[in-house]
Parts: sequence; structure tokens; C-alpha cells
Amino acid sequence: MEAEKRSLLDIQDLRVEFAVRKQQIEVLRGVSLRVEAGEVIGLVGESGSGKSVFAKALMRILPPAGRITEGFARFHGQDIAHFDNDGLRRLRGDRMAMIFQDPMGTLNPVMRIDAQMMEAILSHHTISKAEARKKCLESLAKVGIPSPRERLRSYPHQLSGGMRQRVAIATALLNEPDLILADEATTALDVTIQAQILHEIRKLCVEGGTALIWISHDLAVVSGIADSIAVMYAGRIVEYGPTREIITRPRHPYTRGLIDSIPEKEYRGQALHQIPGLMPNPSDLPSGCTFHPRCSRVKEICRNEDPERNFDQQNIYRCHNPLPRKSSDG
Repeated sequence: MEAEKRSLLDIQDLRVEFAVRKQQIEVLRGVSLRVEAGEVIGLVGESGSGKSVFAKALMRILPPAGRITEGFARFHGQDIAHFDNDGLRRLRGDRMAMIFQDPMGTLNPVMRIDAQMMEAILSHHTISKAEARKKCLESLAKVGIPSPRERLRSYPHQLSGGMRQRVAIATALLNEPDLILADEATTALDVTIQAQILHEIRKLCVEGGTALIWISHDLAVVSGIADSIAVMYAGRIVEYGPTREIITRPRHPYTRGLIDSIPEKEYRGQALHQIPGLMPNPSDLPSGCTFHPRCSRVKEICRNEDPERNFDQQNIYRCHNPLPRKSSDG
């Protein structure tokens, strides 16, 4: 009997707590997700939903107050929580890379761009400096940086915010990692450059088998690049499925609210749809379903019982009163 295929990344019931004023606050509440080689998954949700904490937990870069308390995240079959310092060094930047929203937090202000990018290559691969420099130029060109030779000799402060973000993306692509985590990676870029970079990253995933978790509050951007979408709310994935199913046949009311919030050309000049209320504070979550205070489909059971995972033909969702599939067809 053939052995079951192992996922590139297998996350099961991952929980993260933060110590805040002598309290333990659970910020990730049992996240489960599987990522295959070459797969692009979009992780969407409002600010405060836990998306960035999820990415930092996978990279093992949580702040000192945060820690993984339960569950596991296995990368190539190995639990990331058990990697020693040497294993983490090999993991980060080579097999797994992260693109942050703020490039100034990752670029060294006193080092030229070429020194930083070449260090990212040479710390993981035994190649000549000339070959490393060539790879840097190719990567900068891929993300649409004009005059890449000139930019390599620049310091971060000499580049615009959008240009620094492109450098950060180019650096993450350098070693053709198995998995890229991109946290609001194109937010600072104009739509033309954003589309170009999304195309290049998608191309890398298809050609090189690189998996990508694209983290964003912008469902429109995510739907243009992702094979599947995971919707996160209050530290938990509340719906997951193929992109087309999520966009055209959402089951969770929160997903529907995010879709309705996407601006449409035909409604120009009209007020944008907004989900009422705010994301709850992790230290004071509502009882039952955490979305119930904001939900138009709330029932008594929603206020009292935490919904279990439900499965239909395509989507996985947590909701006591889901949207009927037929209501989202068309």
C-alpha cells in the first residue's frame, strides 16, 4: 500500500498565547491548514484577526511575550517548534522566507543593498561573489526595479518606500525557497507594480514549486493570486476553500461581508459596504461564536455555543447558520 503523501506544511490546532499584564491571552485559537508544494493560499481578515501572529509563529519570530502552547506546524515533516538555532538559520531565508509589510524593519540602514542581498545568498549557498551578484541583479529586475546595478549600490534610505518594498521582495525570492510568507507585501506599491510583482511571484510558484501564503486584508488582491483562501477571524480560520468557491459561494457571513466590502466600478460614488462593529479584543472574546455580535444571521445558539467545523462539497466553515450555497450562485 502506497504511503500517504506528506504535505509541504502541515499545521494542526496551532495555538499561540501572549503574556499581557500577568494574564495569558490566546491570540491564535486552534489554526489548522495544509499547504502543498507550489500551492498559493490567501489568508485574509481584518486587522487584529491574528494573520501576522500566525506568520511569525511559523517563522519562529514571535516576540518574547508570545509562545506556541498547543498543536504543531510541520515543515517537510519536521515540527518547526523543535528546530534548534542552527536549524532555524538554515530554515529562514533559504527553505522558508518572509516578506514583511515594512521593509525598513528588515533592511539594515547602514549596509548597501548589494551587501545585504549577497549575504542572503552566500550564507546559504557556496557560490562565487560574481555569481551571487548576478542573481541579485536578476531578482531586482524580476520585481520591476529600474537600473538594478545602480540600486544595488544604494543604501535603504536612498530608495523610496515602494522601492524598498520591492528590494525586500526580491531578497525573499533570491534562494527560491520552498515556502514564502508574504504579510501585506504589496500594500505600499501602486497597482501597476503590484500586479507585476504578483505575476512574478505566481510564476515562481508554478515553475519552481514554491508554495506561498499571501496574507492580506484585501480580498480582491488575494483572489487574484490564490488557489485557495483561508478567512481568519479572532484568531481562528472560519472558512477555507478553493478561491472560486469562497468568492462565489461563501458559507460564512463574515466571508460574505468581506466580499461585499470590495469596491466595484458600477457602484462608484456610493458608500462602501462595511461590516458593523469591530474585531473583538483577544482578551475579551464574546461567548459562543465570536462573530455573533456583528452577524446579521445570528441565532440564540450562536450566542452560547462555539461552532464546530462543518464540511460541504468544497468549503470548510465554522457557522451555526451558514449562508445557503444557492444564494451565492450566479
